[in-house]
Amino acid sequence: MRGLRSFVARRLLLGVAQTVAVVLLVFALTEALPGDAAVALAGDQPDPARIAALREAMHLDRPAYERLAEWAAGLLHGDFGTSVTSGRPVSQYLADGFGPTLLLAALTVALLVPAGFGLGVLAARHEGRLVDRLISSVTLAVYAVPEFALAVLLVAVFALHLGWLPATAVGYGTDLLAHPAALLLPVLVLLARPVCSLARLVRAGMVDALAAPYAVHARRYGVGGARVRYAHALPNALAPAVQQLARTIDWLLSGVIVVEALFVIPGLGTVLLNAVAERDVPVVQGLAVVFGVLTVVLNLGADLVTHRLAPRAVVAA
Repeated sequence: MRGLRSFVARRLLLGVAQTVAVVLLVFALTEALPGDAAVALAGDQPDPARIAALREAMHLDRPAYERLAEWAAGLLHGDFGTSVTSGRPVSQYLADGFGPTLLLAALTVALLVPAGFGLGVLAARHEGRLVDRLISSVTLAVYAVPEFALAVLLVAVFALHLGWLPATAVGYGTDLLAHPAALLLPVLVLLARPVCSLARLVRAGMVDALAAPYAVHARRYGVGGARVRYAHALPNALAPAVQQLARTIDWLLSGVIVVEALFVIPGLGTVLLNAVAERDVPVVQGLAVVFGVLTVVLNLGADLVTHRLAPRAVVAA
């Protein structure tokens, strides 16, 4: 327990440092962008006096360190700033886009966990035989197809040619759960590559664990095959799979821009695309900070679970 508490304390301190680094990096990158929001708002033929007035109104004429301190203080109180194009709080943009993205992520993960772990265990159980070769070949082939190519293919077949499913989510608003047909193709696209990588990781971990000396000795002393597989080998195989699962959830929650753009889903990815197109820097900054903090938190949780499953497979801090 003392070792676990020490590990948790180190990871928490590292998470705080990473969060601070994310805030500083986001501000520095947005500061390095050419032009600013005042130029974007001034129009195609801006008047220098209007640009100066806009910069003064948005406090862009103040030193960067003052704006950084003010922005960071606001973040500590949950204030992500205000959109320069609409005047709405950035938190409203986050709230509007988070629902559809969270729904897509939850549905994908709900299918990913049983499918990925099930296929990996099944392939490892039949190592070297037809089932193993079939699962390995199919997962490798599907993983090689980019998301945008798979999305276009599925839309062409199931939406345009067969007419079974809607091609986009246009007209359904943000209440996508009431229209499951509009979710099927996006979820399939989001699920395809992660389930392949997770299955291959679980399969490799199970094969290595079943070939380890402790598993060989357990079988030699008459321990049942199912107990060796699920009570001894599987926990050790889960450690890298948990890390992969955390990265997948982070990828999903951060808004899969390609998938949301192709299917016109009003999630965080779409909000980010619109903000970049309009040069709405506060919205871009707020989304970047949320994505960065999500990455830190999910990886911290994955490290703790990995440490609990396999204490010797600790991720170096």
